Amino acid sequence: MGESRRGPLKSAVPSNVVSPVRRCSRTACGRPAVATLTYVYADSTAVLGPLATYAEPHCYDLCAEHSERLTAPRGWEVVRLLDGSAPARPSGDDLEALANAVREAARPQQRAAEAAGGRPADPMEVARRGHLRVLRSPDN
Repeated sequence: MGESRRGPLKSAVPSNVVSPVRRCSRTACGRPAVATLTYVYADSTAVLGPLATYAEPHCYDLCAEHSERLTAPRGWEVVRLLDGSAPARPSGDDLEALANAVREAARPQQRAAEAAGGRPADPMEVARRGHLRVLRSPDN
């Protein structure tokens, strides 16, 4: 008679109130969290980085709006860590390479032929870049 007449206990009651998505920690804000805020009291620093893998008790999850408007107390520093998955902005090197490619494509045909080794250019060839050629339309 050591057995219970009741069945196994239900581990959880399904509910549509609790969402598996982490929400912003700010009061009355229900937007999804995108960043995690951590305070380093010893250094008087607030560190805002990508959303942490796990919810920690001394960290605060923030939505996009609250993470952008974040300010720290006077005398504190805010350190914003970049999210590695975010698309990178073009660097000066990228822009310079693009400008050089546009300049080279805009060069006259004769100069392009001279730069390619002095060989005469094909009359159908408009421009050349490495092994690629831009050809004139046969209709022209």
